[in-house]
Amino acid sequence: MIRKSTRMLRSYFHLFFGPAFRLTSRFPEAFEICKEFRIGREKMLQIANALTKEIQLGLARETHPQAIVKCFLTYIQDLPTGKERGKFMALDLGGTNFRCLLVNLADGAVMQTTLKSFAISEELMQGPGTDLFDFIAECLAGFCKEQNIGNDRIPLGFTFSFPLQQIGINKGILRRWTKGFRCEGVEGKDVVELLQSAIDRRGDANVKIVAILNDSTSTLVSCAYSHPDCRIGLIVGTGVNACYVEQTSKAEMLDGYESSQKPIMIINTELGAFGDNGSLDSVRTVYDKTLDIESVNPGSQTLEKCVSGMYLGEVVRHILLDLMRMGVLFRGMRPDEMQTKWIFRTRFISEIESDPPEVFHNARVVLYHLGIKTDDLNDMACLRYICDSISLRSAQLTSCAIVAMINQMNVESCTVAIDGGLCRYHPHYRNLIEQQLSILLKNASAYKIVLSEDGSGLGAALVAAAFANK
Repeated sequence: MIRKSTRMLRSYFHLFFGPAFRLTSRFPEAFEICKEFRIGREKMLQIANALTKEIQLGLARETHPQAIVKCFLTYIQDLPTGKERGKFMALDLGGTNFRCLLVNLADGAVMQTTLKSFAISEELMQGPGTDLFDFIAECLAGFCKEQNIGNDRIPLGFTFSFPLQQIGINKGILRRWTKGFRCEGVEGKDVVELLQSAIDRRGDANVKIVAILNDSTSTLVSCAYSHPDCRIGLIVGTGVNACYVEQTSKAEMLDGYESSQKPIMIINTELGAFGDNGSLDSVRTVYDKTLDIESVNPGSQTLEKCVSGMYLGEVVRHILLDLMRMGVLFRGMRPDEMQTKWIFRTRFISEIESDPPEVFHNARVVLYHLGIKTDDLNDMACLRYICDSISLRSAQLTSCAIVAMINQMNVESCTVAIDGGLCRYHPHYRNLIEQQLSILLKNASAYKIVLSEDGSGLGAALVAAAFANK
């Protein structure tokens, strides 16, 4: 059931409109800027309906080539049954770190999970694709050695969280890099083949990649293991994406979709690109447009740039810089640190919003890190208001995406699995989604929001289990 967030909303009201700080009169410029990030209910419904139409364009064979929201097939037409058993591996690549997992399934339960994370340097993110996959294969081999994996060939599910066009359960073509990656020689190629070749060249890891999927699909599958009514998987982290369970009869890009014996197909929407055709222009601000121009992929991933953790901190930085140039915030201080692009991490937003009302311990620490030394409570309250405004718009657009998929499925109830850094670590993000869904849906309590437990890892292992012998 959608959880009430009355206490949180009361805290927000007290902070922003209570007599303690009178922010409206002290910082009218900040309030005018933040007003541009507010989205009313009618506009949110328009966005949700527009996204539903884009999903339909992506599903249809005739319009798919030009569709912005691609709605790729995942070739996953079965959800977990609880009968999966054995040892399976998962590899999760979706940002500046990747993880190797070994999962032991038995008696309808996860008996044991072992994982290890590895950092990816900026050099690898920007260099040749062969270097990236060789590095992953090297780390995977080391992990297998540490876990004393014997001679039996271990099935592996590969979570690859970038725009991917699957042409089979174990074949996936990278459409384009996102999240700051620009490795040459990978776009347009089968990433399963690239990674399997790197593994085989080494010859010291007896691993076979049997399935590829993205993190939203992994999240859905993982949650469905314990919540059979799970129908949507949503990631809001470094990037944003979602998948949902569609009727196979509507998945026109599947050969033989009309006569398929399987009634469902998980669809990978790749909805981070929603708005690339201008459909989000009415809610984009000058700060969004500046960020887009300065990004590595200008003109693309419009929704992602308004929602995801990779970008929200940078939006806040640009707003702060404007207010500091006006001389209305932090007494006109303009430290060199604040001139550095991307220095304001999205985790700073989570930390600032984690402080109780009228307490600014985390805000003070963040500002000190950015070269701003202040004890002015009004300044710090204004900073929190800006962060809250950016977080709220992100949650509103995320809620629009959920409603769009609910509309497309035409279901009266389901579980929505969520994961990603923003969903997991932001103190209010899940509450904000639930609050916005209660505004948009008449029967919001029928849609349960569940934070997936290690969805991108467990889900990939479950899919590996399902396809190990196929």
